[in-house]
Amino acid sequence: MSPLPSTIPALVRTRVRAAVRRPARLTPEETETRALLLRLCSLLLQYPDAELVAARGEMGAAVEALPLSPAAEHLTAFTGWLVGEEGEALERHYVEMFDLRRRSGLYLTYYLHGDTRRRGMALLTLNQSFRAAGWDTDGGELPDHLPVVLEFAALAGPRGGEAPLRRHRRGLELIHRSLSDAGSPYRHVLAALLTLLPPPTEADRAAVDRLVAEGPPNEEVGLDPYGAYTAYGNGEFAPPDAFVPPTTPAPTSREEDPR
Repeated sequence: MSPLPSTIPALVRTRVRAAVRRPARLTPEETETRALLLRLCSLLLQYPDAELVAARGEMGAAVEALPLSPAAEHLTAFTGWLVGEEGEALERHYVEMFDLRRRSGLYLTYYLHGDTRRRGMALLTLNQSFRAAGWDTDGGELPDHLPVVLEFAALAGPRGGEAPLRRHRRGLELIHRSLSDAGSPYRHVLAALLTLLPPPTEADRAAVDRLVAEGPPNEEVGLDPYGAYTAYGNGEFAPPDAFVPPTTPAPTSREEDPR
């Protein structure tokens, strides 16, 4: 788009730019399709346990029934691979891509804040946003886990529901790039998701390049200073060569406490 003429008053120029950036209104049918795409992405990015593997045919049929779009094409490519693989092979590939690789983990705030105290506050803020919208993740997973964020986006709608996805666009770009470099079919799911977001800016691309070269910020402090972290589960952040998802410790009774 060519620059606006300097003769146009500043107020008008500002409003024109705002109108250009504003997304088009979606029809009810488009909104429903968008929610279905987000929910499918959420399901397809979850660990391929026995239940999900058994539902591969149903998910493939749901993808085939989608209106033709770039997102639908990417998901079709992915489900074609998903249906043809053995369950154990799917599990191994998932662990390799998302649990053992620092640059394709599914915890979005890591890419923005790394191993810093700011990540603890970002997790708390995200969880509060979920609760304010009437949605409770029930503590089963960290609130920045991409399948959780996608499910929230599907339920809450394009504006507020998709805000966390737009906020973490650069992290999503990095995950997609890492999966593409590894030749993983999961790159198609990230590609489908990215087609639903505004196109990246030059600043976005430069920031992703910096993440590739330097990695996220790192204070080597974890989230211990924030008591709210215990609501999400304890665990370590990514070591130098791998991202280790947080785990929940086994409950300890008062009698077993050595203190």
